[in-house]
Amino acid sequence: QGQLVESGGGLVQAGGSLRLSCAASGRTFNVDSSTYTMGWFRQAPGKEREFVAAIFWSGGTTGYADSVKGRFTISRDNAKNTVYLQMNSLIPEDTAVYSCAADCVSGRPSPTYYSGNYCTWGQGTQVTVSS
Repeated sequence: QGQLVESGGGLVQAGGSLRLSCAASGRTFNVDSSTYTMGWFRQAPGKEREFVAAIFWSGGTTGYADSVKGRFTISRDNAKNTVYLQMNSLIPEDTAVYSCAADCVSGRPSPTYYSGNYCTWGQGTQVTVSS
């Protein structure tokens, strides 16, 4: 089975920045497909998991939740099989466990925001933003 490993979380003051990484490995990942989606989700205490950002492995198409548009940027390095989430202008409401996920299939017309379409998940990394 494929594996996703996140890193880069931590404690930061409001207004600061963090970059999360998600390293993908395993034969099940069709990372050569230009329309294969990788996504970032987050879950705060007492709240449901929510979509943050997604990207096709081709890198040409991305999608963001309204709450992070203009502050977060998702990107990928195909050579390293790694997806990144650059988070700027962090606010306390961004505090959550952030997880990356791999789509179950390729060939979607656009990156999917629906968590049920993702089959493989990382263990998550904690991001805490202090006020």
